[in-house]
Amino acid sequence: MSTPQTTLPKGSWILITGANGYVASHTAKQFLERGYKVRGTVRDLSKSSWLIEDIFKGYADSGDFEIVQVADLAVEHAFDDAVRGMSAVVHVASIATFDPNPHNSIPQVVLGVTSLLDSSLKEPSVKEFVYTSSIAAKVMPAPENTTHIGPDTWNETAVQLAWAPPPYDDPARGFIAYMAGKTEAEKALWKFVADKKPPFTVNSIYPGAILGESFAKKHCETPYAWIKVIYDGKREALAGTPATISNDVKDCALLHVAAVLDPEVKNAQLPGWGQHCNWNDILAIMRRLYPEREFIDDLPGMSKQQLTTDCSQALALLEKWGGQKGWKSLEETVADNMKSILKFYS
Repeated sequence: MSTPQTTLPKGSWILITGANGYVASHTAKQFLERGYKVRGTVRDLSKSSWLIEDIFKGYADSGDFEIVQVADLAVEHAFDDAVRGMSAVVHVASIATFDPNPHNSIPQVVLGVTSLLDSSLKEPSVKEFVYTSSIAAKVMPAPENTTHIGPDTWNETAVQLAWAPPPYDDPARGFIAYMAGKTEAEKALWKFVADKKPPFTVNSIYPGAILGESFAKKHCETPYAWIKVIYDGKREALAGTPATISNDVKDCALLHVAAVLDPEVKNAQLPGWGQHCNWNDILAIMRRLYPEREFIDDLPGMSKQQLTTDCSQALALLEKWGGQKGWKSLEETVADNMKSILKFYS
């Protein structure tokens, strides 16, 4: 496969926020493997030392990978030092407290994006900016929803529900506030582009449920590490999501790489989609891969998402930059995810 023309030469520095996170660590790995240097921001250097002592040790030893501390994303100028000398910025980190009070999360998520954009605007070396959004920024992902998602589709329902009057003591409002935060943050991103016309290219990616290989045990321990939730048999945690759209973490990371390096991708909103599926589909694969193990019975009331979007550009980028035709199969994603789970929890 011939090497495509790139926006940045190999050896250029890429800033990746939240480098200890699931998607960000995979994105860092793919950039490093392509000959780029990565500076990752983390909230706590000591808690993220495994990045330089283990998974990226060789790159850290050669000076191609480093981590810097940005303890609070929602502070103006928080990223000024981190952005210095960077050729591209990939903003994966977000504030995901799931606080039911919108005042405690939504403005902070928005500021995390706008402050990084402001820092990038002051740094002449920055040529590319990629933001990790979410399908939740676009639409309420309910099985009965038949929305076709386009560039101007926004989850205004979540915004209205999140900012409804108190009380804020209902835990269910936490996920609503999270969705609203992602919605308002991405809208702020594109408003910044329209108002300030930055000299760098801006793209965003909106994935569905991200599954697949985990580099660290902590990646298996979030409430949305769905295959680990299934493995643990937590039926109640699964029942509220009767359908999903999966995205293999490696596909998601590759889209971030392509969004930075491809000269033809400008002002794009790329869907990080994959397979329309539900937990019973995943359970069937788990049973097939591990017939000697016992898993929970199928869950009642499962269905399929009816949301649609145009994936042609994203799929073309996967082929151009990864040499693969189509999204990774659900079977491959589940197999990778299960290998990680059994590694950490054998």
